[in-house]
This record gives sequence, structure tokens and C-alpha cells, in this order.
Amino acid sequence: MAGIALGRFDDSFSIASFKAYIAEFISTLLFVFAGVGSAMAYNKLTTDATLDPDGLVAVAVCHGFALFVAVAVGANISGGHVNPAVTFGLAVGGHITILTGFLYWIAQLSGSIVACLLLKLVTGRLAIPTHGVAAGAVEGVIMEIVITFALVYTVYATAVDPKKGSLGIIAPIAIGFIVGANILASGPFSGGSMNPARSFGPAVVSGDYSGNWIYWVGPLIGGGLAGIIYSNLFMHGDHIPLTDEF
Repeated sequence: MAGIALGRFDDSFSIASFKAYIAEFISTLLFVFAGVGSAMAYNKLTTDATLDPDGLVAVAVCHGFALFVAVAVGANISGGHVNPAVTFGLAVGGHITILTGFLYWIAQLSGSIVACLLLKLVTGRLAIPTHGVAAGAVEGVIMEIVITFALVYTVYATAVDPKKGSLGIIAPIAIGFIVGANILASGPFSGGSMNPARSFGPAVVSGDYSGNWIYWVGPLIGGGLAGIIYSNLFMHGDHIPLTDEF
């Protein structure tokens, strides 16, 4: 099994590490500002605050595009996690230390909160929409586990695996696509978060924490499972990648 490393103080508080934390803060801020902002813009342009099919597609596309950019701009500095569940999945797979991962979480959550505060300011104090489940809490957690597993598995396959080859070039696109697709599939049921930071910032600024635990428990379990499975099944031991030659 891949080793989980606690980390060293000097590594986690180096100049390069601080640059990575700033990059995660900025990337998460950009992603949440666009994602939450798209939902707010839709609500302002319609009389019904409940997303219809067109609104769901618009929000999904905006999240996918925004995450593509957020991952791309942070990739060379911090790895472009933009998500505590991704950071957790990489930590359990032994690709980031626990201490550095915790500091990534602080940067990501702070970026989300600042993004929502900015949205509150520039929209004339419009309400910040929060995630909520349409079904029961258990169903919401299971949905978030599945879709976050898909996200973190995609991160491993396209950005982390040393055998990724040319897939590494399109990693941000693939990651943005899976998030957009998952929102289309899960939005009406669990809200399609996959990201504790994406849900936490709106909860803090709106003061509404109802059900917020779902968007921690589900994504962390899903991300952790993806990290354990991909790291140990495909990155450790003999794995022969498929080719066009049989």
C-alpha cells in the first residue's frame, strides 16, 4: 500500500510551499467565483430560483470551464488541486504529505470564502446559493462519493500517473469535463459538489450550514477511495498500459 507521509515542517513552510498555497488560494477563488456566480446570475435572470434543465446545463458548463482554467493555471505551481477532496485523495496515495495537504485545505477554503464575499459585494448583496440534497442525506452522501471518486480517479489517471504520457497535456480539460458531466448527472439530486471548498465558502458567507457535512463526508470518502485504489492497483506493481498493438 502507498505510504502516507506526515511531512516535515521545513518542507511545508518553504518558499516554494508558500507559493503553492497562494496558487491554490487563487485557483480556488477563481473557480468558486465563476461557479457560484453562474448560479447567482441564473437566479437573477429568472423568476424561479430552482434550476430548470437549461439552467443546469449552463451551471455545469460554467463549472467545467472554470475548473479547467483553475487547474491549468495552478498546475505548474501547486499541482492545481482546487479541491480538498483531491488533496485528500493524493495524500492517502502518498503524493502529498498530511501537513502540506492540511495547509492546502486552508488555502482552498480561504479562497472559496473570499470568492463568495466578493460575489456578495459586486452583486449588491444577492443571496449566495448553497448546496442542498433533493433526496435524503444518505442518498446525497452516496452520490457525492461516486462522483468525487470519478473526479479524483480522473486526476490520478491524467495528471498524477507517471505513465500518463500525452494525457498529461489534456489533464485540465479532462478534469473540467468530468466535473461538468457529474454536475449534469447529480445536480438535481445532491447538488453535484465533489468539492468541500465549493460548498463551504457559500455556507460560511450565507450563514447556512444545513447539510454541509454531506459535502465533506461524501467527497472525502470518494476521493480517498480513488487515491487508494488507483495508487495501489495501477501505480504500484506491474501494470501494462494498453496499446494499439495486440
